[in-house]
Amino acid sequence: MPLARFSHASCHDALWQATRSQLFLFDADTLHLRDANPAARNGCGHEDGTASSAILPALPREQFDAALDSGAIVSTALARADGTRYRVALRLERVRHEERDAVLAIAEDETAAEALQRVQSRFDAIVSHTPGLVYQFRREPDGRVSFPYLSEGCHALLGMPAAELATHPERFAQLVLPDDRQSYLDSMTSSAGTLWSWNWEGRIWIEAWKDVKWINLRATPHVLPGGAVQWEGIMTNITESKLEQMEVRASRARLAELTAHIEKVKEQERTRIAREIHDDLGGNLTAIKMALAMLAARLPEDDAVLAQKAAYVDQLADRTIDAVHRITLDLRPSILDFGLVAALEWQVKEFAAQAGLACTFQSNEKDVELDPDQATALFRIVQEALTNIAKHAHASSVTVRLHSTRQHVGVKITDNGRGIRAADRAKPGSFGLRGMAERARALGGTLNLSHAPGGGTVVAIRIRRAGPGDGPEAATIRAATTK
Repeated sequence: MPLARFSHASCHDALWQATRSQLFLFDADTLHLRDANPAARNGCGHEDGTASSAILPALPREQFDAALDSGAIVSTALARADGTRYRVALRLERVRHEERDAVLAIAEDETAAEALQRVQSRFDAIVSHTPGLVYQFRREPDGRVSFPYLSEGCHALLGMPAAELATHPERFAQLVLPDDRQSYLDSMTSSAGTLWSWNWEGRIWIEAWKDVKWINLRATPHVLPGGAVQWEGIMTNITESKLEQMEVRASRARLAELTAHIEKVKEQERTRIAREIHDDLGGNLTAIKMALAMLAARLPEDDAVLAQKAAYVDQLADRTIDAVHRITLDLRPSILDFGLVAALEWQVKEFAAQAGLACTFQSNEKDVELDPDQATALFRIVQEALTNIAKHAHASSVTVRLHSTRQHVGVKITDNGRGIRAADRAKPGSFGLRGMAERARALGGTLNLSHAPGGGTVVAIRIRRAGPGDGPEAATIRAATTK
């Protein structure tokens, strides 16, 4: 077999230094070790000058010469400095080194190869059982993209073989629906710029099945030499969960719409009953009062018993008129006809008088124009909050603040009581808090409970002003579907 030229300089070139293969250079006649590359020294733990007999493969000379002549790869063992041996795949070549015949032994550690194979087998098993597409995605500084790795889940998820997508990586972006494509590109750019995790979900069109899928993409980026950014991650099909989520949102919107409608009908019925009580009972009681006055004026002056009876009936009529007035106000406060600010200010004064607490009302505007249904619902929420304070807070002072902007109206009710605990919110019979939250949600708004500085509770309600032709049901649907 012809001898390869193997100069001493080439023994120490970049390949000799960097290769992971273990390279040994022996004298062809004596088989004494002349040189070994770094991989060989690390593998055997020997330094230059070590006896070659300790490094030579455990092969008889005849088998050694046969392998040298044929160039065949043989499996044998090499010795380490501590006397242990490790299996290698060995190939021998005749070379010329410094004008002398030499033998180049190229050894590949079979132990490392077997360990690598085991790791690869575990990786393949994990990937094959992963419900999705495991991938590597790379974006070059000039914008070119590629998929260095794609698992076999590519076809099941994207409707095309992994080899096809690897050959035409630009097709992935083309799968994304036009309405979602910009968010996909923006999320990629943001992840590449910040090196934060790339988490995106959107819709893709599967041409093979003429179908739209929702997918979730999660990947971790890192910068490669040369400036390219590479992500390793997984894509999963979230169509079923996404459709369920959308159905839950739609169901929540329908439920909120029904709640808003029920509250509206309830307020309309209260208004009707209040009007009938005021008009019918109030009118009848006024007539009775007038008739009593006429009868009392005609009673004999010396009949004290009848006079006493007449006075009692007159007082009873007065109390009944007061009760009718109170019931009417509870059903539909006529003060709301003068605006929300006036109604809340009146309610706070009434609450202060009834509960015996120091109460203040503040507003950043003298008049707040709201849809009548919104104004009534907001008034009811404040009523319920004040009732809860009287029942449970043990407070000595309460402040109600109304704040209005062009798009939102907010109310904060602050007390200095004992505060509200998490357990209080989750009590099965806590319908007051739930009712307030449902009313706020029915208005397309929010209700938050928090601890007041120095003790107590803050109830914050924030609703969106209804636009032209925009009733509370529409606001409710908008709020429910955007969650």
